[in-house]
Amino acid sequence: MERERILLIQEYLSHYTDEQKGATLKEIQNHLLSQTGIVKVSPLTIRRDIDTLIMAGLDIQITRGKHNQYYYKLSNRSFTFNEVRFLVDSVSINKFLSAQQKQTLIRKFEGLCSQAEVRKLISRISISEVAPPSLNLLENLEKIHLIIADEKKINFAYGKYNTEKQMIYYQKRRDLIPCEVVYCKERFYLKCVNAATQQLRIYRIDRMKDICAGESFETHPVLPQPEGAVVDIYEPERYEIVKLRVKRVLLDDMLEQLGRYVSICPDLSDQASPEWIVLRANIGISFGFYRWLLKYGSDIEVLSPEDVRCTYIQNLKKMIERYQT
Repeated sequence: MERERILLIQEYLSHYTDEQKGATLKEIQNHLLSQTGIVKVSPLTIRRDIDTLIMAGLDIQITRGKHNQYYYKLSNRSFTFNEVRFLVDSVSINKFLSAQQKQTLIRKFEGLCSQAEVRKLISRISISEVAPPSLNLLENLEKIHLIIADEKKINFAYGKYNTEKQMIYYQKRRDLIPCEVVYCKERFYLKCVNAATQQLRIYRIDRMKDICAGESFETHPVLPQPEGAVVDIYEPERYEIVKLRVKRVLLDDMLEQLGRYVSICPDLSDQASPEWIVLRANIGISFGFYRWLLKYGSDIEVLSPEDVRCTYIQNLKKMIERYQT
C-alpha cells in the first residue's frame, strides 16, 4: 500500500502542479482519499512520501505561502512545456500521419504536462492535405530502424503512381544494405547501398511496404560525405565552386540552402546594381541542382564555371522550345 500511495502522490504532482501552481498537503490528502477510498492519510505520512520521491531524484519544489501554508510542485520535468508544445505542433503538421495516429501521439505528449498546461495545447497547427496518408509511416520507420540495428539486408515493395492516380507496388529482390534514414524537404528517405555494385540507392519510406529483413552482411558500407552544399536528397555527380549573381532579396534563402559553403561579395560587374549580389559556393552538381536554379527564374544567373553555365542555358532553351509553335 505504501508503494501505491507514493506513486499516486507522484501522479498527482505530475498532473496537477507545474511551475506556476503548487498543491497543499490537504489537497494531496483529499486526492488520495478519492483514489483509494481508505481512511485519511496523515499529512506527516504524505510529507515523508514526498521526501522519498525527492530522494529518488524528483525535483519537487516546496514554497511557503500565506498563513504558513506550504505548497508542493513538480519542477524540471523530462520535457519543458515549450518542448512538448513543439512536439505537438510537429505531429500536427506531419502529412504522413492519419488523424487518429496524430491524436494518439498527442495524448501521450499530454501525459507529460499538468492539466493547466494541457489546456494550453488546445490550439493545433493544421495543414491542407491533398491526399490522405496511405501507409503507416511510424510502422515503416520502426521496421527499418530494427533492420539497420540488426545489420541485415532489406527487402520491400516500392510504389509509383500510374496515370489513373493509383499507387502500383513492385516487389523484387533488391540485395540492399540499409544505411541511414534521412529527413529532407518534409519527407523521409532510406539510403541504401547495393551489396553487389556498391552503388548508392535512395527510397522514399512512405512508398515502401512489405518491409522485411534479409540475410546478414559482413562489412558495413561507408556513405559518401558531402563536400559542399547539396540542394536535394540525391548524391551529386561532382562538386564545383559555382559563382552566382543573385537578387539581394534572395539572400536569406541562399544562406539557408548553401549554409557554410557560401561567401558573399558586392556585384562589381558592368551591370552592377544595389539590388544584386554575387555568391560563391561549393555546390553539388546534379540534375536536381539545375531544377533548383529554375525555381528562381530571372532572379538568379550562373556566372561560372562555364560548363555549368552552358548546361543551364541548354536546359532553358529546351524549356522555351516547348512553348514555341
